[in-house]
Amino acid sequence: MRCEHLLKEQPAVALCKGFFFCGQEPFVADEYIERLAWRTPGGGSRGGEAFDPKRLLEEFVNHIQELQVMDERIQRKVEKLEQQCQKEAKEFAKKVQELQKSNQVAFQHFQELDEHISYVATKVCHLGDQLEGVNTPRQRAVEAQKLMKYFNEFLDGELKSDVFTNSEKIKEAADIIQKLHLIAQELPFDRFSEVKSKIASKYHDLECQLIQEFTSAQRRGEISRMREVAAVLLHFKGYSHCVDVYIKQCQEGAFLRNDVFEDAAILCQRVNKQVGEIFSNPETVLAKLIQNIFEVKLQSYVKDQLEEHRKSDAEQYLKNLYDLYTRTTNLSSKLMEFNLGTDKQTFLSKLIKAIFISYLENYIEVEIGYLKSRSAMILQRYYDSKNHQKRSIGTGGIQIHKRTEAKLSIQDLKERLRQRTNLPLGPSIDTHGETFLSQEVVVNLLQETKQAFERCHRLSDPSDLPKNAFRIFSMLVEFLCTEHIDYALETGLAGIPSSDSKNANLYFLDVVHQANTIFHLFDKQFNDHLMPLISSSPKLSECLQKKKDIIEQMEVKLDMGIDRTLNCMIGQMKHILAAEQKKTDFKPEDENNVLIQYTNACVKVCGYVRKQVEKIRNSMDGKNVDTVLMELGVRFHRLIYEHLQQYSYSCMGGMLAICDVAEYRKCAKDFKIALVLQLFDTLHALCNLLVVAPDNLKQVCSGEQLANLDKNILHSFVQLRVDYRSARLARHFS
Repeated sequence: MRCEHLLKEQPAVALCKGFFFCGQEPFVADEYIERLAWRTPGGGSRGGEAFDPKRLLEEFVNHIQELQVMDERIQRKVEKLEQQCQKEAKEFAKKVQELQKSNQVAFQHFQELDEHISYVATKVCHLGDQLEGVNTPRQRAVEAQKLMKYFNEFLDGELKSDVFTNSEKIKEAADIIQKLHLIAQELPFDRFSEVKSKIASKYHDLECQLIQEFTSAQRRGEISRMREVAAVLLHFKGYSHCVDVYIKQCQEGAFLRNDVFEDAAILCQRVNKQVGEIFSNPETVLAKLIQNIFEVKLQSYVKDQLEEHRKSDAEQYLKNLYDLYTRTTNLSSKLMEFNLGTDKQTFLSKLIKAIFISYLENYIEVEIGYLKSRSAMILQRYYDSKNHQKRSIGTGGIQIHKRTEAKLSIQDLKERLRQRTNLPLGPSIDTHGETFLSQEVVVNLLQETKQAFERCHRLSDPSDLPKNAFRIFSMLVEFLCTEHIDYALETGLAGIPSSDSKNANLYFLDVVHQANTIFHLFDKQFNDHLMPLISSSPKLSECLQKKKDIIEQMEVKLDMGIDRTLNCMIGQMKHILAAEQKKTDFKPEDENNVLIQYTNACVKVCGYVRKQVEKIRNSMDGKNVDTVLMELGVRFHRLIYEHLQQYSYSCMGGMLAICDVAEYRKCAKDFKIALVLQLFDTLHALCNLLVVAPDNLKQVCSGEQLANLDKNILHSFVQLRVDYRSARLARHFS
């Protein structure tokens, strides 16, 4: 259609429009020129035609003229449209002005109407006030007349009005008798005593009838009737009795299960949904119900549960007290969801306190007494199972403070000196390898203390909580740390044999291992259960100091026991060397027939040392392992060093000594302590002095491992050679 329309115009103009408007793409000048050249004969190479620039130029000139004509036409159309737009804009502005004038007129009419309405309303209000001023006294007069009529019936002694004889009009009768009762209170007694008595009697009868009606409606479940009767009784003195009746009947059949707390929660939940539909003050009624439940049901239940065990079974009493108090506070938390007035938190707290105050006042004394007896029983049962009678050997550490130095016996003094020295002051205690430490006992003591901390947290007054928690902690220290761990350490110290004992049972490392494990459990309970109770109180520093003192006192005994145990290990090695090492080992009679690589004494000593190293690793933890192994390794080196200096060595004997030291050095590698291995490396280098040729002695002594040693040490080893007396050796060390 667009192409047909273009053909009706001049050809060139039609062609231009065709170039402009055919297609939906935007106009592009380059494409337009290309398309024009392509359409012009001679403008390209179509159909074998040659390119004709003149013709193309002519075509471009003509086309430009046509474009100018088209531009003039379009410009005229644009001007025409602009003139038309300006004309329409003026007409539209004129219409808007006319509409604004009409709007102003309408707004003026609206203001006049509003003023008229306000004037009429003022007149109506004034008229209403006048009518009310006339009607109110009239209504009061009518009401006073009715009350006088009913009052006359009481004066005559016969109630004839339908409102008093018709039981269905009890609501109206109640309203009237309530007003008459107030009036009668103002009358003089001497003249109106009889009528006042009749009114009071009728007042009481109607009150009883209303309460009875409320009770019947509650039993029938008629909420609307209960609401009506409660609204009438609200102005009577017996309204509180109505609430009491409601509370009493609510609880009928509500406590049939064994769980009185769950029953109470369900009952309050049900009443909370209902009480707002019946009473105008539901929060007061619900609070009174809760108070009745706490003061009657819960208090009676708590008393029955606690008084049964209060004097006979402290454990059950404390468990019941904790359980009952916890369940009561949980019930209180549930009741906090209800509307009980402004300060429901204080209200519920007072109810709980009233129930438990007599039990909480002396709670901590019962707790401490039970914990003390229970802990003592756990320990005694353990020692009885071991057929052990506890000895009074605790003269150091924690127990030393229980008696003065002046009261120590001679035996006590001997024991203390024997524990702190290696002097033979009498036989040690034979415990047959028993550590007298039991993780089962410790777990039981910690469990009892944990439960005590939990009860203390729940049952103690916040101001007394840190003090009570400290007392429980003191009980734990007394029985776990003093009576059990410290006693075991003292017994273990007394059971360590002297260093010259043969085949001694060195079980003190087992004591160390168990004591370390137990104290980790003790420390965990200190952090997990005691710290939260005392973290923000002055008792924190006191507890930390007490714990620090305990640790330090036990560490002193552990260090003492480990030191003496190491001495015993060295003593055992000495016995092995004395029994197994022969003088002929290092100076054999036949130098050519020595077949062994190292001596029997060396084999047994290394075997013993490896067992002790493994035992130390199993008994210690952390840096303590390296510390103890380093000390044992240094003493082991000193023993071998001194042992080797007791013999004289032939050439082959020196080789055997080197082989022994090499085996000792291999054993020292198990220690995994650099210093110990270095000591045995040096000892091995020293043993080379026993076999080196005399001419090479100076060279060996100036070697890397021996250069820094004292010359006297080197000389002492060279003196062990059987050929030391020769002039050549003497000359080297002259």
